[in-house]
Amino acid sequence: MAPPNQEDPSAKRPASPSAGSKASHNSHPPRPRLARGSSVGSLGYGDHHGGGAEALRLAGPDNKTKQYDDGVLRKRTQVETDVLAREKAAHELADALPKEISTIPTIDLFLPDALKDAVFVGHLVTDLDSVGGAIGAAALYNGKAALASDINSETAFALEEWGVAKPPTIEEVLKENPDAKICLVDHQQTSQMNPAINPDNVVGVIDHHALQSKTIVTDRPIYIDIRPWGSMSTIISHTFLTHHKRPTVGVAGMLLCAILSDTLNLQGPTTTEWDRLMVATLSEIAGVDDIQLLASQQFKAKSKELAGLSAHGLVNGDQKCFSFSTETFTGDVGFAVVETTDDAVIIDRLDELLPEIVACKKERNLNVLFLAVVNIVELKGTLLLCGPSELSLAKAAFPDCKVNDAHTMMDLGSRVSRKKDYIPEITKAIKAGWKKPVKRGVSMVSMEALGKLEVDPTDYQRITRRGSVLAVK
Repeated sequence: MAPPNQEDPSAKRPASPSAGSKASHNSHPPRPRLARGSSVGSLGYGDHHGGGAEALRLAGPDNKTKQYDDGVLRKRTQVETDVLAREKAAHELADALPKEISTIPTIDLFLPDALKDAVFVGHLVTDLDSVGGAIGAAALYNGKAALASDINSETAFALEEWGVAKPPTIEEVLKENPDAKICLVDHQQTSQMNPAINPDNVVGVIDHHALQSKTIVTDRPIYIDIRPWGSMSTIISHTFLTHHKRPTVGVAGMLLCAILSDTLNLQGPTTTEWDRLMVATLSEIAGVDDIQLLASQQFKAKSKELAGLSAHGLVNGDQKCFSFSTETFTGDVGFAVVETTDDAVIIDRLDELLPEIVACKKERNLNVLFLAVVNIVELKGTLLLCGPSELSLAKAAFPDCKVNDAHTMMDLGSRVSRKKDYIPEITKAIKAGWKKPVKRGVSMVSMEALGKLEVDPTDYQRITRRGSVLAVK
């Protein structure tokens, strides 16, 4: 399962910054060059710091930010903060596992016999947690992974990233062995089950969703492992550890990506402490040094299929926060980006996105929050403006760009890069004396009036904000 040319995480690599030290923000140590065949986020450090090695290398003066060579300060993202807070526990857990991948015979005594040689398969309209979890479970229980339906762009990214072969379809598996034992992963409702599966052959369920209507009914006892965690792959990862088994780099990488997906990079409302700890531990096992880079690349792959992303997911998926302190403005500016091949699909959801940007701005205590929609085919950008502060700063940073009559969108023309096109101009505008306008907008609305997030109990990635006074009726 290990990807070709994948470097052994235990091999000698360049030293990483110390967790207790602050990197100099004037002259950062050189960033290691990516080795061909390495995963996104594997930069070659000797100590991965639970996936936070790169965040430590770029540590700002307060050790809570990342400071780049051009002087720009960015707050650490939620996933960077979470893994660094758990790096010691993650290192201890990963270090305690056997260095060899081979199974220790005595460990098998504690694994359920019912799942040995079983086929692990997720739900219809399959997602990364279904596929990654099935691959992990198959490796853990010596079974076989199968697909319930075609994979999406995010899952394709993860399979390619970690050099893992795409599993066969459940129809192909059952054609060879019609009586194969089946373990359902990431679901337990018959309405989500592939119709090719005979319920009489189901021997187990591993899931993290609520038990609701149409839950599978069996004539005999089966293996059940349902935990109220943010991802089914968190359950598999935890079971690897409790049974003292080390997953391969490929399996660990798939489980890691699956957890990031289902928990929205550890920002979703269903995220638990176990999800955070498993992300840090899997990053150690898989050799990930820059967890934010991996999360960002995965979100870009996910954005290719926009229909399944909620407004909450779009606003929070690839968002970074930058800190400023000048004579006229001291505060934080958030900047989210959605890259797509069809920007019209996103812009058509403006009435849905603007209230979510306002809510996110309030929840994160940001002074300004932008969302840029970038068409990666036509190489053009559109900036969504949720209030007077955003409109004012956008005009100061991009004075030649046109704003629509409603003052909710700005045409950025050929500007498409947050790093090269957006943040440098915003930084210049703020340093030149920009200050927040006296006029206040919809961000003055109370948090209670902005409604609450509701999670679909059958799909934790479907998050909808209900009850907002800003929602279009």
